[in-house]
Order: sequence, then structure tokens, then C-alpha cells
Amino acid sequence: NGMNILLMLENERWFIMKSTLIKDTTKEERIALIREWLPDDDGLEADGGMDLWDLYADYINGTKEIAECNAAFSTNYMTERDLAEGKLKN
Repeated sequence: NGMNILLMLENERWFIMKSTLIKDTTKEERIALIREWLPDDDGLEADGGMDLWDLYADYINGTKEIAECNAAFSTNYMTERDLAEGKLKN
């Protein structure tokens, strides 16, 4: 079982990054990755009623890859008028 790494080019500098695939990470590593990726510990729950930790729970628990969690996420954008009229945009 070899370690998978990713090479990334950012601002004309190469970075070596360990794979984030479930098969290459422990649960503790996946939690640390999500903490690194989220802007703050509580996700966005206070702002929009959505907890980003819930979005990534399947990745943390090893049942879906991060790309699958991101693909499953969808957002409905609403204007102030839509809210006032009780409309939802799909």
C-alpha cells in the first residue's frame, strides 16, 4: 500500500500534497482536512441555517469521497423579492 501524493502548482511554486482519498486517509486526517478547509469551526450554521460539517459527514465517516460530497451540494439563490413573496428558486 503505497502513499499517493498530488503535485500542485500554485503561484509558480510546486507543492506536494498527500492524497485526500478515503483509502489514503484516516478518519482523524479527514477531520483535520475539513477543519483546514472550513473558514471557521461552526461552518455556516449561524448565517444560513446550514452546518457545513453535515455536508462533509459522509467523507469524514469514509462513505463518500470529498468530490462526491461537493457534487451533492446544491444551493438555491434567492433575491430579497423572492423571500418577500415566499418563492423558492430551483
